[in-house]
Amino acid sequence: MLPPLFDARAAGQSSLTRSGAYYLALAEPVAPLGAGAVSLHVADGSQIIAQRIGGRSLSVGVGTSGREPYGSCRARLATPALADGYLPILETRYRDADGATYRQESFAATTAAIPGLVSFIALRIDTRRARRPVTIRFALSPPARRSGDRLVSASRTSLLFTPGARIDRSSVVYDIPPGRERTVYVAFPNRPVPIGRLPALARLYRSARRTDVSYWQRRLGAGASIVVPEPEVVDAEKALLIQNLELGYRYSVGNAYQEFSFPETIDVARVMGEWGFAAVDRAILALSLTRPPTSYPNWTRGAKLVGAAEAYSLFRDRAFVARITPALAGYVASIGRELSAGNDLLRREHYSSDIPLEVYGLPAQTVVWQGLTAMARVWGETGHAALASRCRALAARLHTGLERAVQISERRLPDGSLFVPVMLIDTERPYDSLTRTRLGSYWNLDMPYALASGFFRAGGPQARGILAYLMRHGAFILGLVRAGAFSLYGRHATPPTSGSDEVYGLELARFLADNDQAAELVLSLYGQLADAMTPGTFVSGEAASIAPLPGTNERAMYLPPNSAANATFLETLRLTLVHEIDDGSGSPEGLELGYATPRRWLLPGGTIRVHALPTSFGPVSFSIVAARRTIRVEVEATATTAHTLRLRLRLPDRSRIIAVRLGGRTYRRFDPATGTIDLSGLSGPIGLTVRVS
Repeated sequence: MLPPLFDARAAGQSSLTRSGAYYLALAEPVAPLGAGAVSLHVADGSQIIAQRIGGRSLSVGVGTSGREPYGSCRARLATPALADGYLPILETRYRDADGATYRQESFAATTAAIPGLVSFIALRIDTRRARRPVTIRFALSPPARRSGDRLVSASRTSLLFTPGARIDRSSVVYDIPPGRERTVYVAFPNRPVPIGRLPALARLYRSARRTDVSYWQRRLGAGASIVVPEPEVVDAEKALLIQNLELGYRYSVGNAYQEFSFPETIDVARVMGEWGFAAVDRAILALSLTRPPTSYPNWTRGAKLVGAAEAYSLFRDRAFVARITPALAGYVASIGRELSAGNDLLRREHYSSDIPLEVYGLPAQTVVWQGLTAMARVWGETGHAALASRCRALAARLHTGLERAVQISERRLPDGSLFVPVMLIDTERPYDSLTRTRLGSYWNLDMPYALASGFFRAGGPQARGILAYLMRHGAFILGLVRAGAFSLYGRHATPPTSGSDEVYGLELARFLADNDQAAELVLSLYGQLADAMTPGTFVSGEAASIAPLPGTNERAMYLPPNSAANATFLETLRLTLVHEIDDGSGSPEGLELGYATPRRWLLPGGTIRVHALPTSFGPVSFSIVAARRTIRVEVEATATTAHTLRLRLRLPDRSRIIAVRLGGRTYRRFDPATGTIDLSGLSGPIGLTVRVS
């Protein structure tokens, strides 16, 4: 329904890259905190930039003079893609103005032959339909001089290239007559390095590519996996996990957002833990304890407490809890001092990093309550009884204060929905349209943290009322979180416009799952895939435009790539298949499997496999295989440690469960109206055969 995303914008509405296209950040990180060396491959194939926008670069020109930037005519550029659908190897196809065609493949890897990170390009040129000779130009910046089949600077190699080129100043140039096919290779180190004798560049390229593929397959294999009947969903899953392994703790890379961002980076850590990457989760959380205070310190403290509690819940690492307890205990002490001196609310602090208003912020306060409640359980289990008791007392006091403040501040609207302000005990009024004002947009971005905290009881009247307010006042478009997108359109755009901001869809996905909003989760999953990330390469920015920007025909993103937007898709996908429920007090109670599965996944021939997905009850693995009249379900034993275990088969329209057999015997604990099968109390591996109409 919307034009695909392609343009990348920076602050001041300027293009992030020379061509305006987004880039892929490629690397091979050796540490859980992400890559130190990164290569930015512009998606239209026009340029590779070392480390950061404005750094060393290699530009690709084609056409009769080599001056036509590769990919510059979008109509003649095929949709960029990843090798095998998900690997961090960029594939592009282009046709120049005179009819020559090109296939380019590029990636970044480490090799034994060349120190550091190296970007490789293979460019296949086909001039059989070209009207004139073609010139291929690889332009290096800053300049270097020729030494054999290299460009060097101060005895260090800046570029390697296939024999047969001429040098034009600091450009490597190949002249290709009509009627020919040829492939040329170049290798662009992230920094000039001393290099000895090398094998032929084509051979080195193939070796480095095999190594890169093997590296990423091994890294992905160390985590959990979900396989569903739609290959594009699985490709997005793998590609986004790779991106976040590359980014590590960074909100983005290569641009002004290359930073640790609160609370967004804690969200990323949690999601990576939920996908089985425990070392990444722990490393980001440990790093967060060393970051300087923000202008909203309590929200930051609360996010760290929540993240630490979930990491323990997933992996039961007592040594990690012991290492971080002194810092977290300091946060609890600070929170305690504020509550002792105040009115059962934490003191005012900045609304957010972009809104400097000093407020009693509901998201900040509820996240602190959530963190205190969760860490009370963790410290109770790990031998820190005094800290656990202190957390419980502070959480109870804060909860009382919040209940009172929300009761004073909330407003039931004529349409039956419930408005609860972010700014408690203040003058914040309901927004008729959330995206019309800056504060309305930020309400829509920040409020999900309060909704996901568990403060509003799942399925309760307040949760239902707030959900109705979101639905009726412009919170969503195509399942995406709406916002003003002022960083893309400008603050005074006429007419008023809006964009999407799926960074904050992550907490909203948790709220939707808690309230059993399966259809909304499915819509969000597909909305993200179709409209919040680039087709074929799965890159997202912090925000995206909905209408094309003025003077363009394309939609744009703000400072891509973005690790938190990636985490939103990964969390949404996880929640369609595995959702943890609590006992009403925040303690883990059980698991819901398949509660928001898209119905088409259970068409005959569909197979769903979940492997080693961490939960509070241990790693969960299960499979669902659909045939014409039966569905076979296998659930591994680890999931059966949950107190409550339910499976829902969201069958295609008009299909219903007729009968269930467990171990060859009739099993009656199912609801044909909802497709829900109650597996609570069963032990050992579970095998079900389900007959459907």
